[in-house]
Amino acid sequence: MMRTVDLLQTSAAPEAIFTLAADVEQWPRHLRHYRYVRFTEKTAQGGIVAMSANRPFGPVNWPTWWTSEMRIDRSALTVHYKHIKGVTTGMTVEWKIERTTGGALVTLLHEWEGPRWGPLRRPAAEWVIGPVFVHGIASRTLKGLGLVAEGHRD
Repeated sequence: MMRTVDLLQTSAAPEAIFTLAADVEQWPRHLRHYRYVRFTEKTAQGGIVAMSANRPFGPVNWPTWWTSEMRIDRSALTVHYKHIKGVTTGMTVEWKIERTTGGALVTLLHEWEGPRWGPLRRPAAEWVIGPVFVHGIASRTLKGLGLVAEGHRD
C-alpha cells in the first residue's frame, strides 16, 4: 500500500488551520498551485468535491485532478476524503490537526492501493504517484495554508 505522511508544525491556532483546511473552495485563492475546487454536492459536513492542482516540474506545470467524498469532523479537527474519480480513485486522505505548545501539528495522511493498472499498480503508486505527485502537492498545500494561518501569503 502506498502511504505518504506530510507534517506541518505551525504557530497558528489549531482552529485557524482547521478552518483553512476545511474551506477547500478558498484554496485556489490561497494556494497558487490549485487550479480549481468545486463542490458538485455540498453539505454542512462536506460533500462531493472536484479538485485540480498543478505539480510543477521546473518551469512546467503538470495538471492533476480528482473528485472526492469529503467529510468534516469539527469536534475532532479532522477532514477526511475518499477519492471517487481520477487516477487516484480509492485513495483515502486524512487531515488531522492537534494542539501543541505554541500552535498546532497538522498531519496529512494519504493511503492507496494504487491505480487499476495490473502489474504496474504498485510501482506506479509507490515510486511515482505517491512520492512525486501526492507528496509534491500535499507538501505545498500544507506549507501554503500554514503561511496563511500565520498571517503570511503563500
